[in-house]
Amino acid sequence: MFDKFANIFRIPDLRKRVLFTLGMLAVYRLGGHIPTPGINADMLAQFFNANAGSALGLVDLFSGGNLRKLTIFALGIMPYITASIIFQLLTVIYEPLAKLQKEGELGRRKITQWTRYVTVLLGIVQSFAISLTLTATSTGSTMVTIPRGAFIPLCVLTLTAGTAFIMWLGEQITDRGIGNGMSLLIFAGIVVGLPRGIVDLYDKASTSAWGALTPIILLLLVVAMIAVVAFIVFVERAERRIPVQYAKRVVGRKMMGGQSTHLPLKVNSGGVMPVIFASSILSAPLLVQGMSFFGSGPLRDTRFFGPILQNLAPGEPWYELISMVAIIFFAYFYISIVFRPDDIADNMRKYGGFIPGIRPGKRTADFINDVLTRITLVGAVYLIIISIIPTFLISGIHFNHLVLIGSFFDKLPTWVTNGLGLNFYFGGTSLLIVVGVAMDTVNQIESQLIMRHYEGFSPKSGRIRGRRSW
Repeated sequence: MFDKFANIFRIPDLRKRVLFTLGMLAVYRLGGHIPTPGINADMLAQFFNANAGSALGLVDLFSGGNLRKLTIFALGIMPYITASIIFQLLTVIYEPLAKLQKEGELGRRKITQWTRYVTVLLGIVQSFAISLTLTATSTGSTMVTIPRGAFIPLCVLTLTAGTAFIMWLGEQITDRGIGNGMSLLIFAGIVVGLPRGIVDLYDKASTSAWGALTPIILLLLVVAMIAVVAFIVFVERAERRIPVQYAKRVVGRKMMGGQSTHLPLKVNSGGVMPVIFASSILSAPLLVQGMSFFGSGPLRDTRFFGPILQNLAPGEPWYELISMVAIIFFAYFYISIVFRPDDIADNMRKYGGFIPGIRPGKRTADFINDVLTRITLVGAVYLIIISIIPTFLISGIHFNHLVLIGSFFDKLPTWVTNGLGLNFYFGGTSLLIVVGVAMDTVNQIESQLIMRHYEGFSPKSGRIRGRRSW
């Protein structure tokens, strides 16, 4: 195995790509230690620790812990993800944009340019909302150390510039590094928080947080985490293979075709993207709530908006239900963008290929679409199971908050309604991102090695299969 890793540095081009990627990730982590001017970092960290189970904890995850310190990279990659969602939705419902996407590289560059503009715009909006919340009357005396009139423009400029710089870092890693820059930035932000989760577990073990059952619970948590990793790897590599037969045909003086192969359809073709998309959409109430996180926001005080915003907080039954529906929707939406059965059926017919027992053309496209529909639902359920694990680890699902029937759920175990109070970094979503990106990164490096006639990381029986990414 060490020889295989050493092969990376024997290839000049691959060595430069790996070192460049590591350098860009180091720059990203360096920016995570530069605070926004005028912030009382200690008071802000105390507030985040007290609200770890809220939507703030979710946004802080994708920012790599930068939001809790309000560094120059506090907004993280979420504005870019949101902008990408907007344009991917528009390519489906807005015909001129769909035509532009089909124009090839030139059209994709134009859409990428517009995505950058929208990312900066979203960064301005989100940073302005954060600056308003931090300078609220109830918190301004403790969260901010400079006058409000100077802090608001300084905060907007700093956070927006940080978002644009993160976007540039991700694009540089994709173009000049080993690829998948945006995913690697999210990966780096989560991995950095793992030591904090280990320390959290150590503190609970040393203080016997769960009484006499503490050793057993810790052992079960470790076993569960290993089982979740194994489950993620198993599903990420699972695929439905559709047999394809190519008819024999004469090309010049040669006999072509006559071979059997298969069409691999991954169970979870979208990877972690449906979860990230759903999380990005559900984090929108953070902007709507205004000052509610850092004070007694005006929307939360009203009779109409107050209950709605409270029910859209992580751990609430309605929030979890909407999250599940959103994951299923984006799983089908993502596969509809990256996988087109009609094009695959047409290409198979052009080269004399067919699925045994299925007529070429529309029947083949319908058959592939039916198979995709079934396995995508399985993949969406798998993502829901993985994404619901952090909720039980942190705060549980507050079924007892439901109107009229909430008292019935008071009989449930406390870990169901109140959670275990563990660190978010041991949650299923973070493990899904870490394992998925790690598999894909190894796959990228392995492809470079095999292309240059070097042996890859995996055994000779087959290559490591990653997931679709940015």
